[in-house]
Amino acid sequence: MYQAPLPTEYADLTPEEADARIVAAKKALGKRLVILGHHYPRDEIIKHADYRGDSYKRAKDASRHPEAEFIVFCGVHFMAESADILTPDNQIVILPNLAAGCSMADMANLFQVRKCWSELARVFGGKVVPVTYINSAANLKAFVGEHGGTVCTSTNAPTAVRWALTQGDKVLFFPDQHLGRNTGVKLGFDPVEDMVVWDPFQPLGGNTEEDLVRAKFILWKGHCSVHKRFTREQIVKARRDFPGVKVLVHPECELEVVQAADYNGSTEYIIKTVEAAEPGSIWAIGTEINLVSRLAKEMPDRTVFCLDPQICPCSTMYRIHPSFLCWVLENLAAGNVVNQIKVPEKVASWSRESLTRMLTVCA
Repeated sequence: MYQAPLPTEYADLTPEEADARIVAAKKALGKRLVILGHHYPRDEIIKHADYRGDSYKRAKDASRHPEAEFIVFCGVHFMAESADILTPDNQIVILPNLAAGCSMADMANLFQVRKCWSELARVFGGKVVPVTYINSAANLKAFVGEHGGTVCTSTNAPTAVRWALTQGDKVLFFPDQHLGRNTGVKLGFDPVEDMVVWDPFQPLGGNTEEDLVRAKFILWKGHCSVHKRFTREQIVKARRDFPGVKVLVHPECELEVVQAADYNGSTEYIIKTVEAAEPGSIWAIGTEINLVSRLAKEMPDRTVFCLDPQICPCSTMYRIHPSFLCWVLENLAAGNVVNQIKVPEKVASWSRESLTRMLTVCA
């Protein structure tokens, strides 16, 4: 989405000025405001969040505050959409910077998924069950809800996919091929024999009809640009440089990276694992640098570092800048709603269906 440039008054703020004005605006709004923060934005943003965590849990946290008029989600666009879907109509969801999207979510759009769906129906006479990662647009969650599938998170993906395979013959998993592949392997499926990748820019996704009939998993050709940076070679180097190191990566990493690591799991899993570790332990982590740096600061009695020596932040999360947060909050305090995220009711209704199904399936 397009974000108009900030007024000069905000663009020229020093970090100290922006911080002080955010604090003042938040105080002025009081209980009318709840700020949700994902793990990946910079510390200057996270310090102002009332709740911090992954996208789905933060959207649910908003329901703890029915008195709040405004939910400001310091994350990316699909997260704010989920918050709008899961909160009552009287609560207004705000995204500080409309340009904060997600490159992975953008790799699958509704037109492409519908085309894939019709092609699969033509080639394959059995039932295909769609599963979308929560890192997807609201209209894709709605597509899944309307077609009998479910949403999943990186935590509950194995349970969601296992359920999907009891409902049909194949799973169409999007938008992240790597989470889909790692999940299938975790469930005992072969990454070569049982899986194909669907490239939306190729006829039949780049597959033969025989390949599609044979496969149990049709994996969308999408990925996270941050987690794709981590490599097996980085793990080998970490083990060589730090004897006794434990390697912990996110399941959005490529299969060979997940298989070479000691542990893999969601951002919440990564945090809890390091928190529960022994003082003096050494952790090489394959996920976004802001989260890794925050863990290192909060647990100085452990050695925590990022596998990627180039230190790659999530560029879209980085667009949630204190100046944008200040601009949003001061406008709200003045009675002006800016950057509202509103999902159309038909889309929201089917999206709730798929999210509710996830809660039922993965309970």
